[in-house]
Amino acid sequence: MTTLIYQVYVGPKSKLYDTCTESVKAYADKIGADYICQTEPKLMMKPNPFTSNRSEGASRLGYLPIYEKENAFDYLDKYDKIAIIDSDVYIRENAANVFDSLSDDAAIAASLESNMPITDTYVKKIQNYSRMQYSSLYPSTMLTDRGYPFANMGVMILNSKNFKPYLNGQNAKQFLMRNEFRDFIDGKGPWKWSTDQTLLNQWIWKYQIPFQDLDWRYNGLYSANTKIEECHFIHFFLKDLLSGKGENINEMLKGI
Repeated sequence: MTTLIYQVYVGPKSKLYDTCTESVKAYADKIGADYICQTEPKLMMKPNPFTSNRSEGASRLGYLPIYEKENAFDYLDKYDKIAIIDSDVYIRENAANVFDSLSDDAAIAASLESNMPITDTYVKKIQNYSRMQYSSLYPSTMLTDRGYPFANMGVMILNSKNFKPYLNGQNAKQFLMRNEFRDFIDGKGPWKWSTDQTLLNQWIWKYQIPFQDLDWRYNGLYSANTKIEECHFIHFFLKDLLSGKGENINEMLKGI
């Protein structure tokens, strides 16, 4: 079985991203997976300047870096399984092999936030967030006491043979350029601040793509997960809200 771990690290350097990507590279070496860290933009997705609702900050680099990691889709012909991991995810030295957790029947696996052990404060956040992002996309019958179910795409695992058919022969750029995704790219309405996460969740649900709820231990949301000490992967999401914007990551790691 051939496996790849794919990351994107474009834009300004930081201690947080350096430490996290180094840990992921070491993990790839340990489990025998190939490793690619994309450091230059390739897809260069840009909102329509005439219809976009994106803020200047969202496209400060002249493109939307939040859609760069979909470039991993272009490696599906070369690998049996691909893990796409955000650059703010730290992997512990003793972490288990995440590829072993992927079901043969699944096309994609990612962790549903509503099924994670999370704080009451964070439950309220995802209730509000999910209603804002998904209420116009999902039927109301999907609404739960934790909001609409959605997967955190900071860690996603692809089973190439099952995932490729849903791309309909398109490469990563062509996939993102689909007309059905235009409002997400342009940040229309409630998607002004959205990332690829909303686009992918909606696409998976719309086309009933075989989905697996990945064990939450492979996406432990820092400051939100109540069992962070049990997590293999620590996701230091929302960088700007972290102490020192994550530059003191070594100190944060000591506490978990």
